[in-house]
Amino acid sequence: MSQLPIHFFTEDISFTLKQKGPLRTWIKNTIIAEGFKLGVLNFIFCSDNYLLSINQNYLKHDTLTDIITFNNSEDKRVIVGDIFISLERIRENAQRFNVTSESELHRVMIHGTLHLLGYADKGKEAKALMTDKENHYLSKRVF
Repeated sequence: MSQLPIHFFTEDISFTLKQKGPLRTWIKNTIIAEGFKLGVLNFIFCSDNYLLSINQNYLKHDTLTDIITFNNSEDKRVIVGDIFISLERIRENAQRFNVTSESELHRVMIHGTLHLLGYADKGKEAKALMTDKENHYLSKRVF
């Protein structure tokens, strides 16, 4: 059992995440590289319907999405959050982008982490920076 405060949960689906230890280390290293400290970070893997319900109830959006990130930090330099990820969207997007589901999952996981680190993806420049950061940190995976 890892001592890192990064946790993985499932809601309404059956899923086993592979390489939990290396993923925790990679995400923690990303947070540290950006000058932040890791508080507690929860990844919750779920279905489209589960995430749609969160999108409707909390964000008032009636659309499917692959990820919703909630920043629960009380200190701007300490990362505390919940990242909900639809595995159905991950699988569909992986096919659309011609990548493995695992690669797409890792991209979305680091995308959510980057949101907690203050990066946005609305607008052309912000989206380009987000994509650059995703690619940079994806290249840092050693597993």
